Amino acid sequence: MGGLIRVLGGRAVQAVLVALLVGTACFLMVRLLPGDMAYRIAASRYGYDLVDGAAAEAVRQELGLDRPWPVQLGAWFGGLLRLDLGVSLASGEEVAEALGIQLGHTLLLSATALLFSLLIGPPLGALAGLRSGGWWDGALLVLSAALRALPAFLVGIGLMLWLAVEWEWLPVAGVGGWREVILPALTLALGLAAASSRVARDAVAGVVAAPFFGFARMKGLDDATAFRRHGVRNAAIPVVAYLGLQLVILIEGVVVVESLFAWPGIGHALVHAVLGRDIPMVQGTALLMGLLFVALNALTDLACWLLDPRRRAA
Repeated sequence: MGGLIRVLGGRAVQAVLVALLVGTACFLMVRLLPGDMAYRIAASRYGYDLVDGAAAEAVRQELGLDRPWPVQLGAWFGGLLRLDLGVSLASGEEVAEALGIQLGHTLLLSATALLFSLLIGPPLGALAGLRSGGWWDGALLVLSAALRALPAFLVGIGLMLWLAVEWEWLPVAGVGGWREVILPALTLALGLAAASSRVARDAVAGVVAAPFFGFARMKGLDDATAFRRHGVRNAAIPVVAYLGLQLVILIEGVVVVESLFAWPGIGHALVHAVLGRDIPMVQGTALLMGLLFVALNALTDLACWLLDPRRRAA
């Protein structure tokens, strides 16, 4: 238990560092973008056709954009200590309230994508690992390498053309019922499944080659029974551990996929906030994504600790 507490304590420290670094980095990067920040915010509010120099100057004075950078950044961190992420410069709504709505859509998309990837990748990898060196193993290697090499937006466009335009099975984009989440979730899931299938394949091949698995077969157990009783748990440990790395792909891919499919999550909000120079929204969205990554990694550590009795004993 002490080891688990140390790991979770380390994740808590990591969350604090993420808040400091993400908030500062986002503030500086948005500030250093070319163009007049006040003009872009005014354009987000009123439209480009109705914005002039006077409107931009009014926005600058209203939002205090003429204050020194350290003062503005310090004010944001002061609000963060009070759990206040500030107000959107473009829409005027509370950042925390807006993110609360968008987070639900992102969690739905991410959970669906992760479920699809677990249903596709590890089972196919396990089949290849049980018969390593065969034709299925080679075919899966080629397929997984191809999927990992393709960018998410290209996979998404291909699925749009194939499943939505050509066959008309699913809607192209938007949000509403369960059908709208399938295409973006599948786009994310294919990249995740390509990686997890290789990890599962190597883990299963290692279990099949282990002495304890050979001993189980010598006792008269068939391959399926021996693997179910003695192999699943051992093979699951590296697959679950690799989920922590997959979460990076998932969180990065959310930004691209949500924008591509017009899915109203935090990735889609981040893109619009950057375009509108909405610093509080950029900081809040990036901070939420960073903390989400830390929290999911903590859950991965917990799952590995529960699966592996050797870690608990240590």
